[in-house]
Amino acid sequence: MSATRLIVWRHGQTTWNVANRIQGQLDIDLDPTGLAQAGAVAARLAELRPDAIVSSDLRRASDTAAALAALTGLEVSYDPRLRERSFGDWQGLTNAEAAEKHPVEYARWRAGQTIDGCGVEEADDLGKRASGAFREAAELAPGGTVVAVSHGGTAKYGTVALLGWPSTVLPGIGALSNCHWVDLRAYPSVGWQLRAYNAA
Repeated sequence: MSATRLIVWRHGQTTWNVANRIQGQLDIDLDPTGLAQAGAVAARLAELRPDAIVSSDLRRASDTAAALAALTGLEVSYDPRLRERSFGDWQGLTNAEAAEKHPVEYARWRAGQTIDGCGVEEADDLGKRASGAFREAAELAPGGTVVAVSHGGTAKYGTVALLGWPSTVLPGIGALSNCHWVDLRAYPSVGWQLRAYNAA
């Protein structure tokens, strides 16, 4: 059997992205730029002839997935494990506000360290749920191509967990830009490999 290709695609832009406001699992819509991004990138991803599409059930992801579904005729399945990291008390705050209200915890988050309190989902828990969702998404089309539409933090932490990398690498991996993607392959002989990150 040939390798299974998994494209982890971050949703398009929202007004909260522009404002540096922490969305977490709050359900925010794409803005006009985000809708345009989704349509343009969907045309590119449709050329990969995906066999399945799975998405976070938050609107900014599901509407991004819908743009690809419209071009491919595929039905989107939804997995809440693909949602963004829950940021607890920080959700709805700008990054500056979160840093001002919770300076110690915020500094630890920026350094890729464990956050105690504030209701922020633990990084290990995020990695486990996201990587589990990625594996199950890939199983929808063994030897084919699957697109999983998710969120920046979920894509990053899930990719690291899927590859079995130590959490110490996380601070050295940049943020995934809106409507960019991660290209992963599962080979029968060697397992998962990263082929591209923040691709566009």
